[in-house]
Amino acid sequence: MQAVSKALGADKALSGWGTGDPCSWDGVTCDSGGRVTAVQVKNKGLTGTLAPEVRNLTALMRLELFNNSLTGPLPPLAGLDSLQILNIHDNGFTYIPDDFFKALTALKEVYLDHNPFAPWPFPAGLADCVSLTNFSANSVNMTGTLPDFLGSMPSLQQLNLATNSLSGPVPPSLAAATSLEVLWLNGQKKGSPRFNGSISFVANMTKLTELWLHSNDFTGPLPDFSGLTSLSDLDLRDNQLTGPVPASLVNLKSLKNVSLRNNLLQGPFPNFSSTVKAVMDGNEFCFEDAGKPCDPRVDLLLEVEAGFMYPAKLAAGWAGNDPCKYQLGVLCDSGKNITSLNFAKMGLNGSISPSIGKIATLQMLFLSDNNITGTVPKELAELPALRKVDLSNNNLYGKLPEFRKNVEVILDGNPNFGKPAPAPGPGGSSNDTKPGDESGGSNKRSSSTGVIVGSVVGAVAVLGLIAALGFYCYKRKQKPSGRVQSPHAMVIHPRHSGSDPDMVKITVAGGNANGGAATSEPYSQASSAPRDIHVVEAGNMVISIQVLRNVTNNFSQENILGRGGFGTVYKGELHDGTKIAVKRMESGVMGNKGLNEFKSEISVLTKVRHRNLVSLLGYCLDGNERILVYEYMPQGPVSQHLFEWKEHNLQPLEWKRRLSIALDVARGVEYLHSLAQQTFIHRDLKPSNILLGDDMKAKVADFGLVRLAPADGKCVSVETRLAGTFGYLAPEYAG
Repeated sequence: MQAVSKALGADKALSGWGTGDPCSWDGVTCDSGGRVTAVQVKNKGLTGTLAPEVRNLTALMRLELFNNSLTGPLPPLAGLDSLQILNIHDNGFTYIPDDFFKALTALKEVYLDHNPFAPWPFPAGLADCVSLTNFSANSVNMTGTLPDFLGSMPSLQQLNLATNSLSGPVPPSLAAATSLEVLWLNGQKKGSPRFNGSISFVANMTKLTELWLHSNDFTGPLPDFSGLTSLSDLDLRDNQLTGPVPASLVNLKSLKNVSLRNNLLQGPFPNFSSTVKAVMDGNEFCFEDAGKPCDPRVDLLLEVEAGFMYPAKLAAGWAGNDPCKYQLGVLCDSGKNITSLNFAKMGLNGSISPSIGKIATLQMLFLSDNNITGTVPKELAELPALRKVDLSNNNLYGKLPEFRKNVEVILDGNPNFGKPAPAPGPGGSSNDTKPGDESGGSNKRSSSTGVIVGSVVGAVAVLGLIAALGFYCYKRKQKPSGRVQSPHAMVIHPRHSGSDPDMVKITVAGGNANGGAATSEPYSQASSAPRDIHVVEAGNMVISIQVLRNVTNNFSQENILGRGGFGTVYKGELHDGTKIAVKRMESGVMGNKGLNEFKSEISVLTKVRHRNLVSLLGYCLDGNERILVYEYMPQGPVSQHLFEWKEHNLQPLEWKRRLSIALDVARGVEYLHSLAQQTFIHRDLKPSNILLGDDMKAKVADFGLVRLAPADGKCVSVETRLAGTFGYLAPEYAG
């Protein structure tokens, strides 16, 4: 306690401190054995720091130092396994170590707010604090994403993380935190990534009284609030939420304050009770009059939009109560009947709503080049005025319903069309999203649906995009099967006449029961010269060069993550916000054997999957382009944390973190050497080939130099493009 007193400056600022028995000091409590159980010195004007010796107070249960001017780094508190209350908010502490919360198993309440810590991720050690009820860390410069373990903390009642730099989707596992009463994720700092994705995770949090998610980048519809019977204060302003305000929220009897200002909400203006203070301006409602119904055509379009999970792009252009004046995709005739919906190339997810069959005047429907999954609803085929439907380049499956003979249906670029629905995933549901499930209106859905949708939408979008584009690249290299004519199969023409010289004319059959073709005619291809596009036998992992140009801003300089002897790595971002690393080879470096070597790397990467190996998401072989697409590792290579940390304004790696990284690498290498189905030897293992995620977990990367070790133990070389790096080559495999 003498050391703690001196470091705090209490020996000079507080009367009696620093002399005699510490148990007699003001603010210090001891047990009958003379062991210190509490240190409570708030609002004392202290200007020192917290000494490492505090962890020797093994009986300490309360440490409260808030509202002082304490500075410097916090010491690890390992050893304080009796500590229950930690309150150090409103000080000037500058650093919190990664292992600060390690082994604090008795911890119940933590208040860290308003300390200028150096950027730090959500503490992994908090997972050990199974008794935690309150965790408050507002304005403490926390970065990265939320961990999955928060949903498995059985006693957590209050989680306050406002005004930090946290980002990414909220993990679906948080929906299991059903004991939460207060949740603040609001006000993540502008100019940096903020929370995004769906807020469906809140539907299960039935004990919430206060929910603040404002000033983020959340998207999609509002969830079902019917189970949140204690919710009194809801703030969702300044996001990009879409769709109607659900009746389950409007009718919530416990509600006192609600702000939905500055979103993209649609439909009728919500009519809250007079006892509710509601702020609704800055949305896209039909009227500004509460309770006034929308035009029936607007209601129909909202039902259609529900199938696509109310995308923000459509919501932003669908303001007011006259759909014929909507800025995006809706065309009407002189009688103000909706005749055409053009939603091509809008990054749509979800599925085609059967409600589209209610727009009886619809003549043209364009949904090409999106990420739409599910089946083609029979209601679409029954539209009496329909003349043309373009569904090309999506991820549709199932059978084509029977269209009238004069309807032109375009279906190329749907690799699973004609096949049965995909098998249900672990959640017990297929990828076919039912329109209305995310409407947030009067249609109630189970809380589990909200969790499933929130967790799989991102994965479905990425996999659907990769699968569809893989098939597209393959078709442009291979000869198509031709024009297929059956009683209900329509001839497919180029989507935009003359605009795409590589477009192939092909028709997908839809009338026979087995989905097969009837008769075929010669195909035609307008391309003046075939493009050099190749496919490696590695599943549906082909990504087109155009997509990669789009997600990297045409391989712009500002997206460069690093350069090497192989070429350049770029940062990219897909439609759903998923970040990727795009490794573009220099054709001059590849040499004559470049294609075979490139295929070899893909063949290795598709055979190995481990949490400590960087995952391959896809590849592109187009002309001279040789590109690999990996998962994005935001903390970069270990080398910059070891050798270049000053240049990158990083904290030097602590020894415990170095040990953790070494163990991660060892696990990855052990998998390659002895646990994978085939054994591979990584011959270029070095710091620049070890990458770190937001949680500082390490993954081994760069499989351009491997040797395959068969069962007899004799190494056989897999073709590679590099010879390794001197100093990092295992001698027995270097030759």
